[in-house]
Amino acid sequence: MKRIGQDISEKLDYEPGVFTVERHVRGKWACAHCQELVQAPVAAHIIDKGIPTAGLLAQVLVAKFLDHLPLYRQERIFERAGMAIARSTLAQWVGECGAQLQPLVDALSAELLRYNVLHADETPVGMLKPGNKKTHEAYIWTYCTTRFNPTKAVVFNFAETRSGENVREFLGQNGEHPWKGKLVTDGFSGYKASFERGVTEVGCVAHARRKFHELWANHGSKVGEQALRYFQLLFRIEDDIANCTAEERRRIRQRKSRRVAAALHKWLLRQRWQVPDGTATAKAIDYSLKRWQALTRYIGDGNLPISNNWVENQIRPIALGQANWLFAGSLRAGKRAAAVMSLAHSARINGHDPYAYLKDILTRLPTHPASRVDELLPHRWVPATADA
Repeated sequence: MKRIGQDISEKLDYEPGVFTVERHVRGKWACAHCQELVQAPVAAHIIDKGIPTAGLLAQVLVAKFLDHLPLYRQERIFERAGMAIARSTLAQWVGECGAQLQPLVDALSAELLRYNVLHADETPVGMLKPGNKKTHEAYIWTYCTTRFNPTKAVVFNFAETRSGENVREFLGQNGEHPWKGKLVTDGFSGYKASFERGVTEVGCVAHARRKFHELWANHGSKVGEQALRYFQLLFRIEDDIANCTAEERRRIRQRKSRRVAAALHKWLLRQRWQVPDGTATAKAIDYSLKRWQALTRYIGDGNLPISNNWVENQIRPIALGQANWLFAGSLRAGKRAAAVMSLAHSARINGHDPYAYLKDILTRLPTHPASRVDELLPHRWVPATADA
């Protein structure tokens, strides 16, 4: 037989999690003359005297906060792989990592407050109060840079309430140097006090549009349908100028968006006179008219987004995970979870592998100088292997 060629086929295989043990041998050396004993120090770890490596800790954190695997499920997965790790131990690891990572989150929060335009939103989560078997509604507040900002960062803040005091505390409005930039929000009343203290309100056009979409989808409203045509024009303009510079966006918005917004405003006023108070249509129209200045503020500033959708996209993984987390065990546990989520999701939106990022910073953090903690932030992170 004479070989005339070949065919090659490939198969994709997968091996479930495999545990390995790292053995660190530290020799002891004694001087025969002076009897001095020398031994290399124990390497610093994120959990002092603990058995998990940074890789195992990163896996637990990513599985819980990005893949929505609660600890009891991870406990079963590890058991199938041949290693029984109690969920209480896993919970202790998660809590310790959250505490150790907090300085990084504080630095990330300070980084956010350097920018003049931010998004803010909040979403409810369950929290178990000490001594009470029932959960009550707590909140995760989310702050992030806009899609136009080259720095991609998101910070989650866990709080027991939906009080606007949480926003004012994050923005430093109770201190000597309050943040006085432009905040893109959904119109929730909790932000009102911040707007009264120098923060500029930027309304979310998507929320205004949503009111009319509900009218059209639920009631077949002609008013809702017509309003949606106006909003569609505004969003189509944004799609076209998404990759423009801030000045180009401002110029095009002034030429195109301003005309559409003026026509929409005139139409809303005319429709409002024709519908009775208290109806769903009146409420949808009033939502836009009462916030009109904030809703159209983006037209005069190319750095402002048209909506709060960007921050809502960052919250969406939190909403997806709620059914799996069930609840936060305490206020402290919620805050530590928020710290881990801030770094994991910031790494994700910067295009990093969250596991690789967390593993690297958990390895480096114990010996990393506190004065250079900014180097470990997701948008500045350079893997240790690349440094070499």
